[in-house]
Amino acid sequence: MSLEFVEYPAQGEHKATVIWLHGLGDSGDGFAPVAPQLNLPSELGIRFIFPHAPVQPVTINGGMEMRSWYDIKSIELDKRADEQGVRDSAAKVEELINTEIASGIPANKIILAGFSQGGVVSLHLAPRFEQKLGGVMALSTYMCVPQKFADEAKHTDLNVFMAHGSQDNVVPYSAGKSAFEVLTAHNMDVSWQKYPMAHQVCAEELQAIRQWLVARLS
Repeated sequence: MSLEFVEYPAQGEHKATVIWLHGLGDSGDGFAPVAPQLNLPSELGIRFIFPHAPVQPVTINGGMEMRSWYDIKSIELDKRADEQGVRDSAAKVEELINTEIASGIPANKIILAGFSQGGVVSLHLAPRFEQKLGGVMALSTYMCVPQKFADEAKHTDLNVFMAHGSQDNVVPYSAGKSAFEVLTAHNMDVSWQKYPMAHQVCAEELQAIRQWLVARLS
C-alpha cells in the first residue's frame, strides 16, 4: 500500500522536492506548517511531501496502535530500531522518491528529511538509494544497524544536515552524535548542529534548515 501524505505545493514551477518524515505517534500534518514558515525562494520551486506513517502496534507503548515507521521493542538504543520495520518503511518512501523522479524531478533535487523515527528511516534509505539524492536532513535522531552501513551504502559522499537538542530526553544527544561519528568515519559530508532544546525543533534550527535547503537546491 502506497503511503498517504499531505503536501505543500511548489510556489511556481515544480523543480525540487523535500520528503519529510515525522516522528512516532505524529502524522504528516505535524510538520506541514513548517513548509510555509521556511519562506523559501519561490524560484527554487520546492514541493514538500509529508507522508503519514502506517498505524501499527508499538511494543514499548504497551502494544498501543499509533502511526509508527517501525516497532520499538526496547528503549535500549542498539535495539530500539526494528530493522525489518525500518527496511519496510524505507521501501515505501522509496516509492515516493521514484514517483517524483518519474514526474521529471532529478534525484539531486530531492531531499529526504526526517525527525526522530523519521530521521532513522531517512538516514537508512538515502545512502542505500540507487541514485544519489540532493541531501539528507536528520533531526533529533539515531541510526539503525550502523554496523551494516559500510557494506550497504551506495553513496558515501551524500550531504547530511544533522541537528539535535542537548536536553533531548527521548533520543539522547549522545545517540545523535554517535550516528554523526559513524557517517563522518565513512567520509560523508555531514554538518552537526546542537541546540539547547528537548525533543523538538526550534526557530534557530529552522533558520539553519532554510539556509541548508537553499544551498542544496539552488
